[in-house]
This record gives sequence, C-alpha cells and structure tokens, in this order.
Amino acid sequence: MSASATAHLVRHDRTRGVTTLTLDSPANRNALSTALVAELTEALRRADADDDVRAVVLTHTGTTFCAGADLRDPPDPDALVGLLRTIVALGKPVVARIDGHVRAGGLGLVGACDIAAASARASFAFTEVRIGVAPAVISMPLLPRVDPRAVARYYLTGERFDAAEAARIGLVTLAADSADTALEPVLDGLRRSAPDALAETKKLLTVKVLQALDRDAEALTALSARLFASDQAREGMTAFLERRDPAWVL
Repeated sequence: MSASATAHLVRHDRTRGVTTLTLDSPANRNALSTALVAELTEALRRADADDDVRAVVLTHTGTTFCAGADLRDPPDPDALVGLLRTIVALGKPVVARIDGHVRAGGLGLVGACDIAAASARASFAFTEVRIGVAPAVISMPLLPRVDPRAVARYYLTGERFDAAEAARIGLVTLAADSADTALEPVLDGLRRSAPDALAETKKLLTVKVLQALDRDAEALTALSARLFASDQAREGMTAFLERRDPAWVL
C-alpha cells in the first residue's frame, strides 16, 4: 500500500518500501531556499530512521528539478553542506529522478545522490560563474564523481548540456526518454536487496565524497559566503533578477 503525507515544500509518498520526496516549490522553481533546505533535510532524516524504507527517490513537480540557490532567500552555506551530507551519509540509497531543468546548486543534489536518471526533457548548467560566484559547496559531492575535463569546461563556462552529456560525464547514471522507465529496473533491484547489505555497500561507495565533505566544508563555505557578499555577485544577481546581462559581459 501507499502512504502519503503533505509538507509545505516537500511532498512525501511511499510505495513498496520506496519513499518519494518531491520538491514542490513552484513559486521559485524548486530553488534551494532556507525553508526548502530545512524541510528536505528533515524529510531525509525521517526516511533514514524508518525501517520500512528501503530507498529514497528525490524528484520534483513542474519543469524544473531545482533552479539552484534561491537568490532572494539563500540558505546558510552550513545548512546546504548539512543537506548534501545527509544525502551522502543516509543509510539507504537515494535516487534522483530528473524530468526537467537543473541549475547551479541543484546539481549538488544530483551529485550527492547514489543513482540519478534524467529524461530527454532534462537540461543542466553550472551557472554560478555567470552571476559572479563559484560552485564551491556543491563541488564536494561532484568532483569525486564527475569527469574532470568535462566538469572544468562546464564549471568555467556555465554552458547548458543535455541528459545524454550528463550521463557521458558521470553526472547522472542513466539518460532516457522517460526517467520512470529507466528507473524501473533500478528500483526493482533495490527492493530485492537486503537492507543491511545496501547500507554497507553504500558506505563503500561514498568514502571519497564523505572525505571531501569532512576535509573541505569549512573552507568552501567560507569561500561561498565571501563570493556571495562580493560586488560582482551583487551585480550578477541583480542582473539575473532584472533579466539583463551583467556589466562584465563582453
């Protein structure tokens, strides 16, 4: 049977041991606001503590999986680190189901997940440099997992790329016309796997990411805070909100 409950910004559903957490903040295209980060972190912790949950699927309403940090209400960098660490250290696999656009900080969520499937409607971009900041905090789950040459290109240029390219460079696991179809064998496999074995196997797979979080969190949160307070970031964010090019564009 399915069980469901409703939260303000994150919807909860469970079917056959898989809890689905759906980002449902259409007003800001599921951007990482202070409230959404807190709510999602709490929902993940509840799922982790529930012995009836075998795996977690992270997905979204609308045409955007996550638009990155909410520029009007950005989360504290420490809270974002806490969310990413919660995903990586969760005792159950976390699977991203992506059927829309992912930008900037939203790519950190994807990188923290153990498995990610993206549909043909998905698109991706590290847009931080275009508003005067850097993909600092999200680098901790991403750099150990994504192709170094590709991530250098997309970090430095902010170019948009599709699901097939995201799969080629290791940002996502699967690219298909339908994310749901792609995930059918994945979720079947997780349901057939022993809970303790899944937890221990996940620990083997996340060692490098957890090491990066433990080693680099303080320095990268400080970098993020410094850049967000800079004159270039103020110009970049103002230009973004006003739908114009920032002053440095040549």
